[in-house]
Amino acid sequence: MLVLVINSGSSSIKYQVREVTTSEENVAPYTSSMPAINERITLEQATLGAEGDEVLTKGLIENIGEGGEIADHSQALDVMAERLDRELNGREIDAVGHRVVHGGERFSAPVIVNNEIIRAIERLAPLAPLHNPAAALGLRAIQKKWPEMPQVVVFDTAFHRSLPEKAWRYAIPDAFYRLHGIRRYGFHGTSHDYVTGKAAEFLGVDREDFDAVIAHLGNGASVTAIRGGASIDTSMGYTPLAGLVMGTRSGDIDPSVLTGILTRNKDVDAERLDEILNKESGLTAVGGTNDMRELEQRAESGDSGAQLAMDMAAYRLAKYIGGYHVAVGGMQCLVFTAGIGENSAAFRRLVVDELSALGITLAPEANEVRSAETRVISGEDSAITVLVVPTDEERAIAEATAGLVEARIDHG
Repeated sequence: MLVLVINSGSSSIKYQVREVTTSEENVAPYTSSMPAINERITLEQATLGAEGDEVLTKGLIENIGEGGEIADHSQALDVMAERLDRELNGREIDAVGHRVVHGGERFSAPVIVNNEIIRAIERLAPLAPLHNPAAALGLRAIQKKWPEMPQVVVFDTAFHRSLPEKAWRYAIPDAFYRLHGIRRYGFHGTSHDYVTGKAAEFLGVDREDFDAVIAHLGNGASVTAIRGGASIDTSMGYTPLAGLVMGTRSGDIDPSVLTGILTRNKDVDAERLDEILNKESGLTAVGGTNDMRELEQRAESGDSGAQLAMDMAAYRLAKYIGGYHVAVGGMQCLVFTAGIGENSAAFRRLVVDELSALGITLAPEANEVRSAETRVISGEDSAITVLVVPTDEERAIAEATAGLVEARIDHG
């Protein structure tokens, strides 16, 4: 099955076409807990062990909207379709899978798209104002261009719907949650879910018996506590701003700092403060750049700011890992993934150095290896296995899409 995976932004569309291999023997069905909405969407969802998945083409279309070269998402889809016609040599797309950042409390699994699903995504816009409206535009653009094309949405927040209330509630007046939905949602769920399955498989552990801590480290970064193969806590919160020190995001900060800034600086309003915390903080604020490779080079050259930025990020992550080790009742393994997690041996070393109290060690040579394969990087004497597991969110979305579409066909 050819699946077009789309990530719609307000001014761009990233896309990738995956050929997903499906067969009777590699489909492990389970039933989504999503209630039916307008049409039956409680289909059996397939988890596909499709090692033969292949990326056929991928690309990025930018400058959508006001002032751009492309007027809207519909026109962007036309441009993309022209590219696909050339690159796929006459083969046709069978289904489209979309990444949607926020599913709120409503969505706990991928779902087949209908009009009500799109409206629900739009109604969740206050929780992700930069992302959900753009995703809805992409969904409607596909509907307009290919009315009969099956579409599936995969939510970044869905994997974290298994958090217990003690983990997702904030200790603020109840009305803020009841009326405005202010609670911990968590993000990077598609990646954390995918990597959890891959790590358990690699270690030969049944997923339901797998306890671990997963560190997804890129420009955006989060860490998740996995118990019994499910998310029970995660560092990002109501928004992706919370938790770790990230490329341009501050991570956790005393709320009184924020109210103090707003009170004492007439030039900083709420919108400006949000911009500072999301786009001008984190590694950039301390080390001068959000590029980990550049930070490493600067630190090696004696740049104290670059070294401090890396030390701060590693220390914050190590504290979360230690806490989540307790939360899962003792992790079987620690997993690094995503751009920094997979590629920065220096940063992994800084983090593990902070975890000596847990008896975790690295094998120096294994840690330095660059590879696209899952690998063990812990030392022989390490009390806990340390893995590097490459993430592939597009593959996860493609396989979820293929599974739901195949299930719908099978059920008529």
